[in-house]
Amino acid sequence: MVAGATQVTTDFSSVGWGGPCPPVGDKAHHYIFTVHALKTEKLDIPAGATAALVGYMVNANSIGKATFTGLFGR
Repeated sequence: MVAGATQVTTDFSSVGWGGPCPPVGDKAHHYIFTVHALKTEKLDIPAGATAALVGYMVNANSIGKATFTGLFGR
């Protein structure tokens, strides 16, 4: 990670990104990713913030976004 960056607890109930993980042998799954351009250099996110709070703060400070879809199977 970049110096000064932090990771928060996700919907997986762990810190950091869990990545795509479809069941082995299942057909490929679609994964939708959205990146945001923010109007601030840093978000003031409290320690222990939930994924929902982080999402709210990202959306409240977003000045633009792009979405792309990936397909992944195992």
